[in-house]
Amino acid sequence: MNEQPIKKQSFLQGAAILALATAIVKVIGACYKIPLGNIIGDDGYGYFTTAYDIYSVLLTISTAGLPVAMSRMISESQALGNHAQIRQVYRASLYVFLTIGIVGSGGMLLLCRQLAVFMEQPNAWAAIAALAPAVLFVCIISSYRGFFQGQSNMTPTSVSQVFEALCKLFIGLGAAWLVMDRTGDVALAAGGAILGVTIGCIVSALYLGVKHRRAAAYLTARGGAVKPMGVTVRQLLAIAIPITIGAAGLQLINLVDAKIVMAQLKGAVGFTQTEADNLKGIYNFCQTLFNLPAAFIVPITVSIIPSITGYLTVRDNRAALQVEESAVRITALLGLPCGVGLAVVAGPILQMLRGYGAGQLAIGRPILMIFGVAVIFNCLVLLTNAIMQAHGNVTTPLLDMLIGGIVKVVVNYVLVGIPSLNIIGAPIGTLCCYITILSLNLIFMRRMLRGDCPRALRTMAKPLAASLVMGAAAWACAGLLGRLVDSATIVCLGTIALACVVYAVLVVALRIITLEDCMLLPKGEKIAKLLRIR
Repeated sequence: MNEQPIKKQSFLQGAAILALATAIVKVIGACYKIPLGNIIGDDGYGYFTTAYDIYSVLLTISTAGLPVAMSRMISESQALGNHAQIRQVYRASLYVFLTIGIVGSGGMLLLCRQLAVFMEQPNAWAAIAALAPAVLFVCIISSYRGFFQGQSNMTPTSVSQVFEALCKLFIGLGAAWLVMDRTGDVALAAGGAILGVTIGCIVSALYLGVKHRRAAAYLTARGGAVKPMGVTVRQLLAIAIPITIGAAGLQLINLVDAKIVMAQLKGAVGFTQTEADNLKGIYNFCQTLFNLPAAFIVPITVSIIPSITGYLTVRDNRAALQVEESAVRITALLGLPCGVGLAVVAGPILQMLRGYGAGQLAIGRPILMIFGVAVIFNCLVLLTNAIMQAHGNVTTPLLDMLIGGIVKVVVNYVLVGIPSLNIIGAPIGTLCCYITILSLNLIFMRRMLRGDCPRALRTMAKPLAASLVMGAAAWACAGLLGRLVDSATIVCLGTIALACVVYAVLVVALRIITLEDCMLLPKGEKIAKLLRIR
């Protein structure tokens, strides 16, 4: 028997491992998406994103609630030393995942043309069809990841993410280039690009299957009381369904919103299909950059749920509060400078990554600037949702997200229909959405947790001050370099380098990271000594 003990990690150790994987994945993703946009153009990138919009709805239904439910239930069982129930939770989750995955993949494949027409982009059908099998494999992947994450072991998840990204890069980019070279068909090339995503999911599922088999052998040797399968499934669904409804509801609203944006561009504003496709392609690229910082917050949310749940299970509220405040501090430390940076350096970033001229820049710059502000609120929404879910409140985040989604649809319908704004109204709707959600989350968190509520505003004060100073330095540097050199790449990279140095100095000078934070990291004592943190 291959027994292999589960390597449990602290909250920040797990977050650090996931964040490192996320950084690698995002670098690979940049190597994928930037050349992809140049290969298939803004029209093709719009088809690519449309397929992802539909996929995201099914993906959310498949994976939003169940991994959180698994993580909480497995963490509770582990805190009580009940290894047999850990196996039972995994088996119950797998049955549910497979059912959802089969239905989701089949529906997306069979209705690919109808879905493309519904999204006002008929040529996106090939990309939708190519992505359909990924739904099933992501469901399988999620069952494995929930198993490991519930035991605070983030390494298998991290490695599998890198495998997915590498397949997407080499297979997806190669297929897109080959199709464009042989046929010149943008729609088919977008489908080829997405094929890499599907193959990446298959490879990731195979890797995680091997890791799970070894870990499960270790758990089999240990006992505990097992709840009946029906009871376990009901407990899983009681946690998962509200989370899934909220997340899927927001994704459905986003899907309808994307349709409304296209309809308003063509109807109220009067753009042709080609012009609307081009504008949406620019918007989608800016949206990709907007989603980047949030990807580094997800590791924090994934790590804190089993950590907080474990402490609450053994009634250690003080330790749970410490984890929550550390999570707020790290989220602010990452999210605030990213948001400020995107807003301040929007123009140079778009010039460097996409080579936009004056016309495209006039559209893309304000979109990315607004998205930069929205990044800050989005990151905090993700964290506050996770804290409430770890405390067993899955209904409030659901309602808050649905309310925010409705605000987004209404604002976008009004603003995108104004000719002078058109597509620029869409990121304003996104900003209003996340401001609404965060405001409601903070109100309900204070009521729910009372004296044990993390001091969010106080904790964020120093990171906010550092980010604003960094933003001022970046703005001045970009203006100066822009007058001295003609290269957008030099302006962008030079500005980012200076901003990073300024921010790092301010983080150390203002002592934003505490000794408790350092102790949760690998080799924390050495890090604290190096930074002179006491």
